Amino acid sequence: MTDRMHVFSLPMTTRFRGITEREGLVFEGAGGWAEWSPFLDYGTPEIEPWLRCAEEAAAGDWPTPVREIVPVNATVPAVGPERAHEIVTRSGCATAKVKVADPGQSLADDIARVEAVRDALGPAGRVRIDVNGLWAVDEAIAAIRVLDSAAGGLEYVEQPCPTVEELAEVRRKVAVPIAADESIRRAADPYRVRDLEAADVAVLKVQPLGGVRACLRIAEDIGLPCVVSSALETSVGMAAVIALAAALPELPYACGLGTISMFTEDIAAAPLLPSGGVLPVLPVSPVPERLIADPRLRAAPERTEFWQRRLADVLAYRETLR
Repeated sequence: MTDRMHVFSLPMTTRFRGITEREGLVFEGAGGWAEWSPFLDYGTPEIEPWLRCAEEAAAGDWPTPVREIVPVNATVPAVGPERAHEIVTRSGCATAKVKVADPGQSLADDIARVEAVRDALGPAGRVRIDVNGLWAVDEAIAAIRVLDSAAGGLEYVEQPCPTVEELAEVRRKVAVPIAADESIRRAADPYRVRDLEAADVAVLKVQPLGGVRACLRIAEDIGLPCVVSSALETSVGMAAVIALAAALPELPYACGLGTISMFTEDIAAAPLLPSGGVLPVLPVSPVPERLIADPRLRAAPERTEFWQRRLADVLAYRETLR
């Protein structure tokens, strides 16, 4: 690690994944700045790969990119239809990923949101939905058919059910392609998705899977078309996600990298916001002075202590693996 390390806390414009503030830490290594921001509900063994990703970034150990820009989708949280329409219209993206099945909301809410997104994109745009594994099999089959109709055709459905076996069952019974996210990034064996023919698309998230090079190995071995998605990183962490998207031999889908707009502030001088539906492949650095002095970015002392303890726990866990 390094003494040049800062814990951040960024308020979000809309509740997403159950949180209203995004926390993590950034540090500087010989090859540049890196981010470590595992979600708070993840345990120590599960967040160790996130640290490997950060260490790879800090060392500057990314493969040579094969493209200079990366196509991006708009990300639509579980908001009302008017807000969903506004998000997509402002994004300039031709693809939108829509969160559905949010606790406390109904299928009617999801239908209205998807219809608003289709209206904003026009007939040529692509609509995909993200369920985060919250449907049972029968519920998924029925909801996918309804939402596919509401969207005028879905590009794919991301993680409709929690288990790989359930994904495989749903895939056999619906015409819409199925994408696996949690069944890859949170699985002890990400290749069961391939072995059980449970998905048409693999979603790769660079921090949970241990870094850019680790994701490239998974992409090669899993043998599915891949879409790269963020884990709600700041622009510093997003640079690693973009590095993966830039290095994949093939990139058939717009990537889920348009999430910086979900923060009220960012830690980089030039936030990685899409323009014309694409992002450039560039290194990113924070503004350390702001991380120290700006209360809109700086975590409270007790949260800084929490992240320092969390890091110490991961380093101690690594010692048990030797």
